[in-house]
Amino acid sequence: QVLRQFVRHDSDTASSLVLERSMNRVQLLGRVGQDPIMRQVEGKNPVTIFSLATNEMWRTGDSEVGQGEDLAFNFGDVSQKTTWHRISVFRPGLRDVTYQYVRKGSRIYVEGKIDYGEYTDKNNVRRQATTIIADNVIFLSDGSLREKV
Repeated sequence: QVLRQFVRHDSDTASSLVLERSMNRVQLLGRVGQDPIMRQVEGKNPVTIFSLATNEMWRTGDSEVGQGEDLAFNFGDVSQKTTWHRISVFRPGLRDVTYQYVRKGSRIYVEGKIDYGEYTDKNNVRRQATTIIADNVIFLSDGSLREKV
């Protein structure tokens, strides 16, 4: 029944119409890497932009060390990978609140969608950019509510 909600087709005709729902959702929980900036391209609405770091941690080389009841565990080395995400906030109310209250080091939760695009840099070289378009930002740390200096 859930599958039927996502796919509808008319199998009686050769050129059947297929309507599929799809999903582009991102959920991130991390720390802000820089104070937000607000940009406005001529003729377009302003956007608040900041970076968000997420960390992935894992252990390598799990092994037991010791004997009898005094068994000790050596869980190996802990490795960590940090991934940086570019967050863009276009929604007017959310854009302004995010610009005013989000600060470097703040712990926040972001919901949105992923967007792939291109731009031309200062040297006229085409570059690819991956951006998270935020439609919800939740402030988790007290530090995120400090006044802008």
